[in-house]
Amino acid sequence: MQFAAPAEHYDRFMGRYAPTLAVALADAAGVTAGMRVVDVGCGPGGLTRELVARVGAKYVAAIDPAPQFAEACRERNPGADVRVGAAEQLPWADGEFDAALSQLVIGFMRDPDRGVAEMKRVTRPGGTVAACMWDIATGGMTMLRIFWSAVRSLDPESQGERRMAGTVEGDIAERFSRAGLVDVVGGALVARADYAGFEDFWEPFTLAVGPAGEHLASLPEEHREAVRDACRAALPSGAFSLDARAWSASGTVPMP
Repeated sequence: MQFAAPAEHYDRFMGRYAPTLAVALADAAGVTAGMRVVDVGCGPGGLTRELVARVGAKYVAAIDPAPQFAEACRERNPGADVRVGAAEQLPWADGEFDAALSQLVIGFMRDPDRGVAEMKRVTRPGGTVAACMWDIATGGMTMLRIFWSAVRSLDPESQGERRMAGTVEGDIAERFSRAGLVDVVGGALVARADYAGFEDFWEPFTLAVGPAGEHLASLPEEHREAVRDACRAALPSGAFSLDARAWSASGTVPMP
């Protein structure tokens, strides 16, 4: 899936979780100074920014299929090698990086297994591949759980994002093992976002970002209002914060 929304809309919808999630994923991948790393599916650059802070812009590459996201990432991370392209066909040589990371992307890849194989290919033997995706299956991503629960109160058959790759515990780790990575470790990462109030939570859904926003836009007005009311009922008044769990895995590219 290629996002069509402007980078600023993504920032308001999902990007607010990036600062805490990026730290957790970079820690899981062991990213430290002196490494050369690539961010696969960089979006507007939430994870890229954390990688640049750790290793320096000239040691960071990033790629995204959405031109407007790649451009935003490039502007926000001057000096990084940011390109437009797909995870399934990375434009770098074999073994070029010490680590390849992918944050909230594997579920949107047209061919997730091929995307993982490409991340492995561009990472040197002994290097690390790491990825994460929101926990949709058990509702660990609170913001999306509240929204899709509201949707299913009107349409119990709605699948939401439950069929996307990586949204079930262990799925990413299984894909890593199938790709031939070794010492694969699965786990969970926790992120957090602050909201000024209900409108700060709800308005980003109306911007048609990602599956949730696109689904809301497809509903008739009366159903959109019903979903809004159900979400409001599930949230406190005033300012609040929401936690979000992502399933993750890291693995090592085997030595020859």
